[in-house]
This record gives sequence, C-alpha cells and structure tokens, in this order.
Amino acid sequence: MEIPSMPKKCISSILSLTSPEDAIRLSLVASDFRSAADSDAVWEKFLPSDYKDLISRAIDFSSSSLIFDSKKDLYHRLCDSPLLIYDGKLSFWLDKQTGKKCYMIAPRALHISWGDTPDYWKWISVPESRFPEVAVLLTVFWLEIRGRIRCSLLSPNTTYAAYLVFKLEDDHLGFTLDLEAAEVSVGTNASTSQTHSAFLSPETRHQQSISAQVPIEDMNQKIEYPNKRSDGWFEVELGEIFIKGDAGNLEMSVLETKRLHWKKGLIVQGIEVRPKKGN
Repeated sequence: MEIPSMPKKCISSILSLTSPEDAIRLSLVASDFRSAADSDAVWEKFLPSDYKDLISRAIDFSSSSLIFDSKKDLYHRLCDSPLLIYDGKLSFWLDKQTGKKCYMIAPRALHISWGDTPDYWKWISVPESRFPEVAVLLTVFWLEIRGRIRCSLLSPNTTYAAYLVFKLEDDHLGFTLDLEAAEVSVGTNASTSQTHSAFLSPETRHQQSISAQVPIEDMNQKIEYPNKRSDGWFEVELGEIFIKGDAGNLEMSVLETKRLHWKKGLIVQGIEVRPKKGN
C-alpha cells in the first residue's frame, strides 16, 4: 500500500512519532501528508505535556491565551514568542526543531554577590532585554553569579547546555585576556559539577598565544569564548549536562574570585538553558 492512500489517522500517528522538523518536511511529499501534518493530533504530541500549566503562569495570562487557530499555530507561537512566567523570573519558549523546553533565568532570579549594593551593581531597563531589568556591574573585585532551575521544568532525556547572556560596556574593565578567565560550571545536586574556564571579552578570541597568559592550572581545561547572538547579546557556554528525569535542580555558576582584579562594565541579561545542538 502506498503511503498517500493510507488513512489520515494512520498518517497522523506516524508523523506524531517523528519530530516537528520531520513532520513539516514530510508534509511536502503529498497532499495527504500535508493535511495530516497540520492536524491537532500531531502537534499535540510535539507540545510538552505541561504546556497548559506553563502558559497559565505567564505574567500576562488570560483565558484567551490558550485559544489558538490550531495546535500547530500554538507550537510556533511558543517557539517564536517567549513567555515570561513565574512572576517574570523565567522566560520560556520551545526549541523549534525538537519541541524541547528552553528557559532563560532573569537576572533578578540569579544570585549575584553584592547585587543589591548600589555601589557595586545597578539595575536598569533596556529595550533589547526580554526582562524588565538587567544587572550592570559598576565595580567589584569578586565576581560571583549563580543560577538554579528545577529539573522538572526541563525536557527529560535531553542534553542541555547553559549560557551566560550578557554584554560589555565600551569602558569595561577586568575581562580581557591578560587577566584570569572566569570559572564556570554546570551540574545538578545529584551529580558532580563540570568546571572549566571561560573568557567574557569577545576580544580574547582574536588574541594569539593564549598559552602564555592562561594560568598553568587551566592549561588542560576546556576554554570557552563568547559568541554574538542574533539578538545582539553575547553568550558564553557554562557547560552541558544530560537531564534524565525530573529530580533535583540544575545549578550553574560564573566565578572570578581567585585573582581579585577590579571589574566593571558587565551587563547581565540572564542565564539561558536550552537543548544542546547535535545531541
């Protein structure tokens, strides 16, 4: 029997076992596939099981928030338009290729040492941030940023990576290559944290001969460099971890507390947690 002559319900069942990306690709094969690929039965399977609860926690939630033309439309809305949930402490959206859940932790929900001390940090609104406020480093010598998110909020059986999302002011200080790289880590309270080094200044990627400037103890460690995002911010990977189930918390940190150089000009939008590509 040729696939186009199969019942729509049967085709929908097959498509629901694929991925959103595959369903869209297969919908181009034949008109029967296209009709099945647009069905609510298929896209309901691609949505996370707790999507209604997550949408209900949006700060601008109303009963109409759950009304869409189709589940496919809802899926794409959740991919393209992140929601602020839990009183704005988290931004939530879906990875378009896989339907896995993604989050960014707001700076107000992070633990930032001396973050509430006006001499060291200030809080401002910037139009390019998805949160009402970002944290701006005025001057510190001890940089400590920690984040935490419940594993139950993440998609199970998925490798996640965490990223610090930030910018540097033009007159930033203390983040260039001649100073110590930050120590970054990701782990759960059920596993040992993975720790490595990361530079926050984009200029470091273009520097040569880093081996002469990176501390000896870091020579064999993985070193991360920041990348420019499509939204104009930078991100640097803090690490990755496989989330098997929903127990415990995922914990992330950015520390520069060994060489106590003065630092300024770091703008923190948050810590992003999303599925690792290629896994």
